[in-house]
Amino acid sequence: MSFFASAIFLKSVASLEQVPASEGEIAFAGRSNTGKSSAINALTGHRLAHVSKTPGRTRLINYYALGAERFVVDLPGYGYAKVPDAVRAPWEELLGSYLRMRAPLRGLAVVMDVRHPVTDLDLRLLEWFRPTGKPVHVLLTKADKLSREAARKILRGVERELAGLQPNASAQLFSSLRKMGIEEAAAVFRGWLSGESALPADPATAGTK
Repeated sequence: MSFFASAIFLKSVASLEQVPASEGEIAFAGRSNTGKSSAINALTGHRLAHVSKTPGRTRLINYYALGAERFVVDLPGYGYAKVPDAVRAPWEELLGSYLRMRAPLRGLAVVMDVRHPVTDLDLRLLEWFRPTGKPVHVLLTKADKLSREAARKILRGVERELAGLQPNASAQLFSSLRKMGIEEAAAVFRGWLSGESALPADPATAGTK
């Protein structure tokens, strides 16, 4: 059974004061409507995170327990233009505070639509997170929407851009629909939680099986 298949919902929190005691956690972040919840569900093998048809609905930090005080953490989606500023500002503040201050956080999974990668908002997120020195792994989701050659070309471009932004970052292609890249991603995240480095063996082909 997959390491992540044991994940169960624990709680939703609206502030850092409400977070559970933790020995280690991996967080998923991404712009609204990039397939973040679908990626979490693909990794766990069951419908765990709610997939909303209305972008910008997730406004809390959702904790999914893996046992032994280890967690998968679903962060609020960012950058959805139709959410009023008065609503968006508090949850973006929560997101930024979590990224900068959460000591048990082992690494950040950044979910990007392969057709629209590394936007200005993604760059802002990486800037927030870079001072922590913790690793980043980018899931380029919806890779099934492109040809293999086109997807690989975008992957190589994203890797080059990340190299100049985040020295301990990696990236791979991912598709929840086609079950593409799940094993590679799981290996990276399992490595973070166990204190090991577990990057894909061949970044140029990771997630293209």
